[in-house]
Amino acid sequence: MHLAYPAVLSALLFSTGLYGVLARRNAILVLMSVELMLNAVNLNLVAFDVWLSKTAQDTLHSGQALTLFTIAVAAAEIGIGLAIVLAVHRNRGTADIDKLRDTAESDDDDGTDDGSEPARSEPAEKAEATA
Repeated sequence: MHLAYPAVLSALLFSTGLYGVLARRNAILVLMSVELMLNAVNLNLVAFDVWLSKTAQDTLHSGQALTLFTIAVAAAEIGIGLAIVLAVHRNRGTADIDKLRDTAESDDDDGTDDGSEPARSEPAEKAEATA
């Protein structure tokens, strides 16, 4: 098999992951897109390792070793990332990145929009609507 096939597939996977990171608003989907990008890098590492092992007599399979290292780092990243996202979702009630950014910026203010009364949050409005 030629080196071009896995390289093109890796480029397509990486491009799809990059689009997902830039376009998605949900934090879990962003983490999934980062995983897709890491898997594209893993595919590239293994493909180049196989291609280089055909040319060299004695190889160390460093591409496969780096792939295992990348998989371990990705597993740790997804574990910590999901823990952070779940903690933020429990505290703020959303995993939408834009809403989290807006909430963080509004927390820097004194809580008033025009100086007349404090701004009300959505959970407080929902609690009053259900009561």
